[in-house]
Amino acid sequence: MSCARFLDQDTLTIVTNESAADHVVAPDPRALRALAHPLRWQLIDLIGSETTATATRCAEVLGESVASCSYHLGILGKYGYIELVPGRAGKEKPWRLVSQQQNLDPSGLDTEGALAAEAATEAFLDHELARIKQRLSRLGLEPEPWRAASLLIGNTTWMTAEELRDITDQMKRLMLTSRERAADPASRPPGAREVRLFTVASVAPPVTPPKDSPPQA
Repeated sequence: MSCARFLDQDTLTIVTNESAADHVVAPDPRALRALAHPLRWQLIDLIGSETTATATRCAEVLGESVASCSYHLGILGKYGYIELVPGRAGKEKPWRLVSQQQNLDPSGLDTEGALAAEAATEAFLDHELARIKQRLSRLGLEPEPWRAASLLIGNTTWMTAEELRDITDQMKRLMLTSRERAADPASRPPGAREVRLFTVASVAPPVTPPKDSPPQA
């Protein structure tokens, strides 16, 4: 069974269903290295949120220089993550995502490719953590219904692999609720705002018990 990493827009998903990964092309290590930069994940996030964005718009939202955004957009375009919107007149051309899904799966890659996949994943997680901190820091400024609907929760327990798989399958189904609204603004109900759903389920590494500990039943 595979344990493949895929991304919807900038959503990291661990897929443990081989059939779900069959149609995804193996990642190019050179392209993976292009994702090992937090600002590039911010750009992917912004373009996915706004459907299209120019370098000037990216600089305005992200607080970066136009030159910096233009450079990093060019790198993302070079490796096929974004593309210029055709048929748009004007000096500045808007960019759009080529695909909502990104493949960070290291399976089948050599050592260099696996390291590139790991670096891209780490950059994504750095971006994700920064976004969580930023949004939590301003949660008190939101209207009460949005404060009440927001959530930060963690829990440590003991499970079998089968039990954890059942939980993660349920989490994935919930995470993909209303996913079509991301790419189709017309499908969003009145009052809808962009929200972030991010979940992690991980297993602790084995720990050698103390020598004087009693044997487990």
